[in-house]
Amino acid sequence: MGALHEGHLALVQRSVEECDITIVSLFVNPTQFGPNEDFERYPRDERRDAELVESVGADILFAPTVDEIYPRELGTSIHVPEVTELWEGAVRPGHFNGVATVVAKLFNIVRPNRAYFGQKDFQQCAVIKRMVEDLNMEIKLSFEPTVREKDGLALSSRNRYLSADERSVAPTIYQQLKEQRLQIIEGMTPSSCCENAIRRLSEVGFIVDYFAYVDNATLRPLDVLADSSSLICAAKIGKTRLIDNIQI
Repeated sequence: MGALHEGHLALVQRSVEECDITIVSLFVNPTQFGPNEDFERYPRDERRDAELVESVGADILFAPTVDEIYPRELGTSIHVPEVTELWEGAVRPGHFNGVATVVAKLFNIVRPNRAYFGQKDFQQCAVIKRMVEDLNMEIKLSFEPTVREKDGLALSSRNRYLSADERSVAPTIYQQLKEQRLQIIEGMTPSSCCENAIRRLSEVGFIVDYFAYVDNATLRPLDVLADSSSLICAAKIGKTRLIDNIQI
């Protein structure tokens, strides 16, 4: 969605390494924003973004206007059940319908053999994976590791919203993900670990939407240590909402 950073560029570089042609999409999608979210103020700098993706070897920058993607009021949308019901789906109603629909439109326009996404948007990856499987889309998906600052903060276009004080405590999310991961592996109940993380994040100023231990495929909460599972978190500091996750 623009305001590109090293996490985005890592996806481009992986595509350049593995594919003959690399196309980068750049589109701030209005249908995945709720009525009180930051669509209008979402950071945009298309010229800078174009220079960045060219510098790492992209062949084409696909940067359509809203009118090109939505030439009339959208009458058709894609709803992916189960994996969209909790967490981001519960906090942001309609968000994943917007995500799934615009990604399907992108796939139909570009017709890629492979598509690259970052694991920071953990639930989004699960939604796209389910959509591709359910609709028999002939696309190989690659979900790449989250790129982080030295102090652990996951790179995000929204990090630029943070004040200096907020930036100093923002890495607490990743610290708690790592700490509670270790506690779960050592035998503490996931519910206790998540409660501890929420309390500690609240103590440093976060308003926590969720901190949960979930199955990677279904996004359903888990009560015991399991294979293919992750800790996920969304929390707001000041006016900035941050998401992150860590696999178990």
